[in-house]
Amino acid sequence: MDGEHTLEQCCEVTGEVLRTVFSELFAQRGVLEAMVLKPNMVLPGMTCTVQPTVGEVADATVNCFLRSVPAAVPAIAFLSGGQPAELATARLNAMNLRFKSRLPWALAFSFARAIQQPALEIWQGDQANVVPAQQALYHRARCNQAARRGEYSSAMETN
Repeated sequence: MDGEHTLEQCCEVTGEVLRTVFSELFAQRGVLEAMVLKPNMVLPGMTCTVQPTVGEVADATVNCFLRSVPAAVPAIAFLSGGQPAELATARLNAMNLRFKSRLPWALAFSFARAIQQPALEIWQGDQANVVPAQQALYHRARCNQAARRGEYSSAMETN
C-alpha cells in the first residue's frame, strides 16, 4: 500500500504475480480446488494523487482476478492490511454486490485487520476494555458477513 503507484499499476503487477503463481502451481501439480488464495485487493499507493472510489476498486480487483485466477480456486480471502476497516468492508461488499453472478470463487476476508483492528484499538490489553472490544469485534464480523453477501451498507456502522 505504500507508494505513489496508480490503481492501474497495481492491477498490472497483481495480475502478473497471480499468473506466475498459478503457472507454478500448475507445473507443480498443485490442487487448486483445495486452496484458499489470500491476496491483496487492487489498490493505488497511499500517496497516489488519484484515489479511486469503492466501485472503481471493486471493478479493478475483480476484473484483474477474473483474468488471472482460475475458476477452480474455491475461495479468495483478501488481506485487508492498511485499509481502514469500514473502507475495506465497503470494497468487499461492492465486489460481491457488483459481480455476484459472475464470480467463480467466494470472496471474503482473511480473519485480519479489517475485523480485528478496531477491537484491538479499544482493548489495548486493559481488562476493563474487554467487553467493548468484544462488541467491536462482533460488530466488524457482522458487517463483514454482510459484505460477503453483498448486503453491507454504511448505515450498519451507526446501528
